[in-house]
Amino acid sequence: MTINERVAALREVMVRENVGAFVFPSTDAHNSEYVADHWKGREWISGFDGSAGVAVVTMHGAALWTDSRYFLAAEKQIGGTEFQLMKLKMPGTPTLAEWIGSQLDGNSEVGVDGTVNSYSFVENLISDLRHEGGITVRLNFDPLKSIWKDRPSIPNNKVAIQPLEYTGEDTESKITRIKSELRKMHCDGMLVSALDDIAWILNLRGTDVHCNPVFVSYLLIEESNATLFINEEKITGDVKGYLENQKISVQGYDNVAAYLKRKYFAYNILLDPDETNSYMVAQVDKEKTKVVFAKSPVPRMKAVKSAAEIKGFHDAMLRDGVAMVKFLKWLNPAVEAGGETEMSLDRKLTGLRAEQKLFKDISFDTIVGYEQHGAIVHYEATEETDIPVQPSGFVLIDSGAQYQDGTTDITRTVALGPLTEEQKKVYTLVLKGHIQLELAKFPDGACGTQLDALAREAMWREGMNFLHGTGHGVGSYLCVHEGPHQIRMEYMSTPLHEGMTVTDEPGLYLAGKFGVRIENTLLIRKYLETEFGQFLQMEPLTLCPIDTLPIVKSMLSEEEINWLNMYHKMVCDKLLPYLDDSEKRWLIDATKEI
Repeated sequence: MTINERVAALREVMVRENVGAFVFPSTDAHNSEYVADHWKGREWISGFDGSAGVAVVTMHGAALWTDSRYFLAAEKQIGGTEFQLMKLKMPGTPTLAEWIGSQLDGNSEVGVDGTVNSYSFVENLISDLRHEGGITVRLNFDPLKSIWKDRPSIPNNKVAIQPLEYTGEDTESKITRIKSELRKMHCDGMLVSALDDIAWILNLRGTDVHCNPVFVSYLLIEESNATLFINEEKITGDVKGYLENQKISVQGYDNVAAYLKRKYFAYNILLDPDETNSYMVAQVDKEKTKVVFAKSPVPRMKAVKSAAEIKGFHDAMLRDGVAMVKFLKWLNPAVEAGGETEMSLDRKLTGLRAEQKLFKDISFDTIVGYEQHGAIVHYEATEETDIPVQPSGFVLIDSGAQYQDGTTDITRTVALGPLTEEQKKVYTLVLKGHIQLELAKFPDGACGTQLDALAREAMWREGMNFLHGTGHGVGSYLCVHEGPHQIRMEYMSTPLHEGMTVTDEPGLYLAGKFGVRIENTLLIRKYLETEFGQFLQMEPLTLCPIDTLPIVKSMLSEEEINWLNMYHKMVCDKLLPYLDDSEKRWLIDATKEI
């Protein structure tokens, strides 16, 4: 079926059910950013495959909301369909409710599948639509069941144990700490819906979601026991014995709703409204159990890495750095020889990473954007868009790997030949922002929004900016995007503490021309303690040269030049022992002082 045929089939169901609009989120039953194929309903109906966005179809219109990372990609993917692109946070863009209100009258119903929409999203939508002429919401309506004929099933891949040497803390200890936090919140238990939180708590990993080592399940933590709701065919004998040893009960994945309704008898239960789907909230028997809507304590606990996890990050980054050096040494001569494309560069880099010890997978689909494609923030080359890479201009490469001891995320923008003065200036502005953030010293407990301007100030002076976040947490052999802390313009209240990982990835994108982004993954650690309190700084975990050829040196301060030279000396010192002679010579040249 084409996209237009899918929309037509949806409207036939909407007519039968007397529903005036239907909302397709990007999330699954666990409010995941990246989802298994079974839950890619928004992609199926619209053709847009980005990780963030909401699609809405009415009887006479269709629209897709997404953020600045995907504006250019979304325009291409929804071209030739009814879908209008709604650019989030841009002037003149209507909200979801405003647009629906313009399409429907006050007697209409909007269909929503409560199993894939968070409780907070649904409640906000209900409230917003009430102000748009009294439009109501119909929950638990899933038209995809009848129109998506070849819909993939929920994955049933096997689960594996993540060794204690990489986690640094056993499951019993983590659950004990979680229960302590729950008592502080006057809660007797909680339902954990987020798949990466469950994997972290149980020290288990899976392969149910592309690039994310998680497995489909729920975890119910009660005062005296914990229950994992999971399809039992996913459990091997080793994992079954491990769970029994950790005193974790196992029930079927589909049993969680009935358990909440009939067998959960504690006084109250914590449900994170941003992580728990609306359907699951409705299952709790409110006559005997009070629902406490509050933020889960688990993401904050998971964000602060153990000593073993920090060691794993260092070890993984070392191997990843070796793969990156091998790739960068190969890159320019290969492009000059001809025959290389964006996709061939991707395959080469992935192959070099796969040679490294403990490699499990890539951590997200690699972005290789040559020249104008580099301006598409989350571009992913396909057979239709793949273009030759020439010995001129910029190529932007954003990539990462899942190693069993750590997750990597790195972006380098590389000069492949002659550059324009505009390209050199933009590159240097991005580098200045990157360095200024890495130089930051800040009080323990400061939030990412307070640091964000450091990465943008030089750009702002030139009237330039980027609309995506500047940094996100990174999981320990878990999701490459990990919260709750972020560095971004929008207010993010989560405090930054020692032991957190965070990326530093400012960028500038000139549509139709080129894009520049430079990214390291960092570890937050102690700086000094004074009568004013504890201060923190950020240590680069990523070990890879930053291209110096595009730099306009006169634009850098002495402090920025010193940082770059010191970073390159560290990269060279740590990676040289693991390289052959020709790679050593290349690295020494690539990291020489400017």
